[in-house]
Amino acid sequence: MEIIKIENLSFTYPNSDKKSLDSINLAVNKGDFITVCGKSGCGKSTLLRQLKPILSLDGGKSGAVYFYNRNISDLSQREQAENIGFVFQNPDNQIVTDKVWHELAFGLESLSYSNTEIRARVAEMASFFGIGGWFHKNVSELSGGQKQLLNLASVMVMQPEILILDEPTSQLDPIAAQDFLDTIYKINRELGTTIIITEHRLQEIIPISDRVVVMADGQIIADDIPDKVGEILYRTNDDMFYALPSPMRIYYSKENDYSCPTTIREARDWLSKMPIKNDIEIKNRTEKSGKNIIELKDIWFRYDKPLPDILKGISLSLKEGEFYAIVGSNGSGKSTVLSVIAGLEKPYRGKIIVENGKKIAMLPQNPQSLFVKSTVLLDLYDMVIDLKLTKEQKDNEIKSVVEFCELGSLLNHHPYDLSGGEQQRLALAKILLTKPDIILLDEPTKGLDTHFKIKLADMLNGLKKSNISILTVSHDIEFCAKYADRCGMLFDGIITSEAEPREFFSGKSFYTTSANKIARGIIDNAVLDEDIISAISGEIKEKNKPSAPFTFDRSDDKKAECKKKKLSFKKVISGIVFAILFLITQMKFVGSYDNWYDCIYQVLAILFLAFSVGNFISKKEICACKMTDTALNKVPKRTIVSVFMILLLIPLTILAGVYLLGDRKYNFISLIVIFEILIPFFIVFEGRKPKARELVTISALCGIAVAGRCALYMLPEFKPVLAIIIISGICFGGEVGFLVGAVTGFVSNFFFGQGPFTPWQMFAFGLVGFIAGLIFNKRIIRKTKTNVIIYGFISALVIYGGIVNIASVILFQPDPTADMFLSSILMGFPYDMVHAISTAFFLYFITEPMIEKLDRIKTKYKF
Repeated sequence: MEIIKIENLSFTYPNSDKKSLDSINLAVNKGDFITVCGKSGCGKSTLLRQLKPILSLDGGKSGAVYFYNRNISDLSQREQAENIGFVFQNPDNQIVTDKVWHELAFGLESLSYSNTEIRARVAEMASFFGIGGWFHKNVSELSGGQKQLLNLASVMVMQPEILILDEPTSQLDPIAAQDFLDTIYKINRELGTTIIITEHRLQEIIPISDRVVVMADGQIIADDIPDKVGEILYRTNDDMFYALPSPMRIYYSKENDYSCPTTIREARDWLSKMPIKNDIEIKNRTEKSGKNIIELKDIWFRYDKPLPDILKGISLSLKEGEFYAIVGSNGSGKSTVLSVIAGLEKPYRGKIIVENGKKIAMLPQNPQSLFVKSTVLLDLYDMVIDLKLTKEQKDNEIKSVVEFCELGSLLNHHPYDLSGGEQQRLALAKILLTKPDIILLDEPTKGLDTHFKIKLADMLNGLKKSNISILTVSHDIEFCAKYADRCGMLFDGIITSEAEPREFFSGKSFYTTSANKIARGIIDNAVLDEDIISAISGEIKEKNKPSAPFTFDRSDDKKAECKKKKLSFKKVISGIVFAILFLITQMKFVGSYDNWYDCIYQVLAILFLAFSVGNFISKKEICACKMTDTALNKVPKRTIVSVFMILLLIPLTILAGVYLLGDRKYNFISLIVIFEILIPFFIVFEGRKPKARELVTISALCGIAVAGRCALYMLPEFKPVLAIIIISGICFGGEVGFLVGAVTGFVSNFFFGQGPFTPWQMFAFGLVGFIAGLIFNKRIIRKTKTNVIIYGFISALVIYGGIVNIASVILFQPDPTADMFLSSILMGFPYDMVHAISTAFFLYFITEPMIEKLDRIKTKYKF
């Protein structure tokens, strides 16, 4: 029975002309174990997300996906949660609670299962997955493998019909990865759960797969049982052939009548039947000679005095132009060695000698720690922007590294939106741009497909020829065995063995290559697939070598930045005029607020000064945040309704509450105001249901604003509240800006104390956000950082300050007069000025980064 059926599915991401999925057709039967593989960026993850619509990203889509012959888009969120489980690449991205047992129960609690049912299911899953020993632990105490196992158990407790896994072992070491895949296989065989998994570790996953689906450029190029797929890839000489398990690659190197092996055991049985030449010459790699560029002597290190030692007298040396690989289990101290050499950690004993003047660059295990900009191209330019090079030279270097690392189609993407392998390639590109003498690589092949591993190896060989030294720590035994000059085993804080790769891996049982496991006792000293192929007189298929990595040709690519506009003559004159007006008003101002003229003069002086400064600042358009309304010249009906509600109905409600209900009814008035602001807010969605992630984002903005107001309670009027409300309006429109402002005023007053001022503060906060959304999204004022700061200053001083000062008279004076209003404004002016300055202060620091992040959410999820 078909559980999933995909018909003619195509998908294109926003701002991209290339289809990520192109006419995909696929059928998955109930109980199948299907592995989807392909080079990074081929569309694997995109395809998997289409199988759970709540996780799919924004983009152009055609075709259909059916779940039990029902269009999968018609499934409710509850049906998706119960029937379709999904496990992501990074274990930390899926965990939402603090305790292990909380995480197991979270999904069932969200679906309102009874406590009895939750306890029964959680207990069963904890037993099945062997979680009992760490059931009550904090999630932060778990290893990477345990976290991923917890994610799997948290999904399986929902008893899904189908389990989808997107490269779930990419963050795990080989042992943890094998344990995890064994658990997946157990789920499939014992529970009958349908499995669809994407993986780069084909050595372990193909032997347990019923079918293998190979993708390239958004299309399926092979779909069959494992040995048939191997034959297809061999005959077409596809790049993915080199990613197949060693038994399959060796088998297809020589014509024979036996069936294709997929496991080590099957491969040993097959090899014993083949004629073998025992006189082949297997050469060891020549040991590098020359001076040591790095030397560690008796290094001891621990992260804190009460903690145990991680490094216990480790000594090693790295020669110029050498590639040295350190292997070992998790927790043995491999990454710590790199951190100590890079100077990120300081040993308490021992000596590190680095040749004078040598530059060290380090690729960390988590590539995201290197990403600081909103697009791939900007992130690359960030590495060269301060170098003393011409623009042409910078462009050439960027072009070279982009071509080599195959980032050309990703330049406008956010680094965090890339797949694991694509992020690794971007991180490598950034490291290369520093032109180091010594490169430290922490798990450099993690998440990389075989195609790019070969490119990486070619790059490293090229760097070695330029006398650049490379020290890597890695779990990728095959990569180290094939390309390293020396390998060392790190155990219990010291190097326990060290040798040339062939000698190093020949005598080991587990930390060795698949080829060595296959050939042990049959072919002496065979460590690589090529060794076995030579011994059986097979054909060694060589992948086409990539082009030279660095050829800095002239590039016509323009830097993808928002251009700074130069100061025009008109702007200079305008700035001078406003400066003169400021001086005139200051001369008229006598220095005290004796009458209403003084107040007006001072307000004008502040405005003139703000406009003068604004004209002299070179303005940069904030290009991150998209316009909320695409029809800029047309005011939509919803905006007209919002203006009516906000500027007329809500003020009338507040006044009616004051004069008809009395000031003791302010809680009731506040609730009525919230109800009224929800009307234009929901009109924004124009009939569609707002998605949970949209409401969560808006709620988060309210929460940040409330927290900002409460956190700085000790500083009167010095708050970031208006700054956050203004940015909310700019990014999501005036209606959302008003909602964030009003809700912030209402909720924060639970901490400050509800009172007659609450409805007025709600209205004042909301009005500032609404006007911000209206004037910036309709291009009444250009969306520059300077203009946003000026608006924040003026709105705090005039809009918020004016409303609150007027409210104080209406609330507490039975017969208000003009003198009372003037007196209130004069008395409140110093506080309003502090509020205005603080709003401008916070906007100066948070406008660009916050708008950039909110825009990424909007673009990714199509708010």
